[in-house]
Amino acid sequence: MKRICIAVLAVAIIPLSALAVSYPVEVEQELNGAEVLATTETIDRDMAGLVLQNFGDRPVECTAVFRNGPESPRTRRTTLDAGERKPLTAKFKRDVIRLRIKLTCEPQ
Repeated sequence: MKRICIAVLAVAIIPLSALAVSYPVEVEQELNGAEVLATTETIDRDMAGLVLQNFGDRPVECTAVFRNGPESPRTRRTTLDAGERKPLTAKFKRDVIRLRIKLTCEPQ
């Protein structure tokens, strides 16, 4: 009986580990001379993130527009000081199939 319970539990857990979230992300960058590194993150099936890191000596103003198909775009703005790192996130009403991010940064 103990073996049957362990086998049933193992079969129930295996599909849960296969639910890893993955979708393609396209990033279009207009850095305008800013030394910014952008790293994408897939957080959940309907949520995405972008981590920005400023390697320059001056503050940078950045705007990221997240697009997921027919939904209205989500715009996030931030100012990064020299050496600072910040995450930007966007949550959508539908599952993300393909995400497009347009990042525009301007040195101050």
